[in-house]
Formats: sequence, C-alpha cells, structure tokens
Amino acid sequence: MRKFLLLPLFFSLVFLTACKKDVPDNGNTNPPVPTLTDNDHILLGNPTNAQTSATYSTNYFKDYGYYKISYNSVMGTPNWVAWHLQSEDLGSAPRQDDFRSDNTLPSAWYRVTSTSYSGSGFDRGHNCPSADRTSTIAANSSTFYMTNMIPQAPTLNQGPWAGLEDHIRANMVGNSNEAWIYMGNYGNAGGVGSNGHFTVIDNGKVRVPSKVWKLVVVIPKGNSDISRMDRNATVLCVSMPNDNSLYTAGNKTAWRNYIISVSALEIESTANGTALSLFSNIPEVERTVLKSKIYQ
Repeated sequence: MRKFLLLPLFFSLVFLTACKKDVPDNGNTNPPVPTLTDNDHILLGNPTNAQTSATYSTNYFKDYGYYKISYNSVMGTPNWVAWHLQSEDLGSAPRQDDFRSDNTLPSAWYRVTSTSYSGSGFDRGHNCPSADRTSTIAANSSTFYMTNMIPQAPTLNQGPWAGLEDHIRANMVGNSNEAWIYMGNYGNAGGVGSNGHFTVIDNGKVRVPSKVWKLVVVIPKGNSDISRMDRNATVLCVSMPNDNSLYTAGNKTAWRNYIISVSALEIESTANGTALSLFSNIPEVERTVLKSKIYQ
C-alpha cells in the first residue's frame, strides 16, 4: 500500500516543477508596467520594450516626468524619446540652457557631460525640444539633460529639424489638437558634422548616429485617447541622414524630402541594428493602416 500512497506526492512534485519552468527567469526582477492613462508619453507603446533595470544597459527606461526615454549607456545616447504635446505645454518660460549630466543613472555607467560634444563639430541635439516644454521653468530645464541629446549635424539641427519642430507645434497641434511624438536614431556608420565624418566623439564614449527619425501622431483634444487612435489620425514620419553637407540652416522645410511610412522606418531601423515595434498599443486593424500612411 505504501507505494500507492507515494504516487500522489510524486505527481504533485512533477506538477509543481512543470509550473515553475513556465515562469521566465532572466536573473532580474523588473517593476510591473504601470497602467497607461490619457496623455501618457508612451500611450502608443514602448518601441523597444525598455525596462527600468540597470541590467538593461542598452535599453534602459526612464521617466523624466515631461518625457520618457530608452537610454543606451554603451552608445551614450537615447534609443528614443517620447512625449505628449498640446497647447498647455507651451507658455513663456525662457530657455534654460542648463545642459547637464543625469547623476541618477546607475553609478557604473559613463555619464555624458555638458562639454562632451565640445569641439566635435556636432550640436547637442535635443530629442524632446526645449520649445515643446515652456509651460514652466522646471519643464524647460528637464529637456537639458544630456540623456535627451544626440550628436546632431548643425545644419540639420538648426535647419530642417528646427523647421519640423515648428511645423508640429504651429500647424499640427495648435490650440485644438494633441500629439504623441517619438524621436530616435540608428546606424553605426557615423555622421558628418562641421568638422567632417565621425563615428564616435568624447573619446569613443558617445556614438554618432547615421540617421535621425521622428514620428508624430495627431488627433483632436479629448478623452479616452487610445480608443480614438484610429485610421483618421494624422501621422507624420521622417528619417534623415545625420550629414551636415545635405542641408542649410536657412532651409527649414527640407524635412519634407525625407517623409516615409512608419512601416518603412521600422524596417530600416531594424536592418541597422535598432529593432522598433511602433504603435504596439493600438489595435492591429487600425495600427496597420496608420503604419502605411504617408504625410502630405
């Protein structure tokens, strides 16, 4: 009789062992993903599934309050930055120009400083623009963390990129609309600044990206945002070479020559080493349409 009494215990152990194997163990415990609400900067999705753990050193998620980022500590730049924009974010706060390191990053990581780009021939190019955060001094100051910067060709930064930022604020958002904006970069072939071609700066600590992209989705102001994110939303997507020889600071509209679909951006970025999955929080039937749109 004893051997039959042991059978239930045996099968119980097998069951518990099998259940345990179903739980992934990557040696890291991440905080649960918070519930997203209207106006959340990443309401449309987390393009690289960035996580708030130091073990994710090339895809580290951080919430700065006024924007959210995926930071790559190996490259010394963000993979992407996301922010929500509406007229309430715009005011009269002056530009702070207080470029600085983020000293709250994991202590083992190199911290890019305000002078890391000095003499490189590249601008400290904002991802979330200073001019998109002028409601308060604190909001504007937040955009000057070096984790919000990339080495950007000066003529690109000061010319068509500045023009694109102005176009989004004035013509796409205005007083009656709201926008979700993502900016990122990819490519290891380097860029061309005012001093020529470089793949890295700051003694190899900061990578110079080959391409810079921006994605904007605009809908009228309202509530229940994700449920209103349908095929009628306006979508603008550009991907531009980080090359000083291709632009002039005076030509603010050259971004129109680099408009692509979101699907094309995903393919190109992934092929160059940065896999993106955009609009992951939008229902698939609408997501497919939005990804195929070309801005006119």
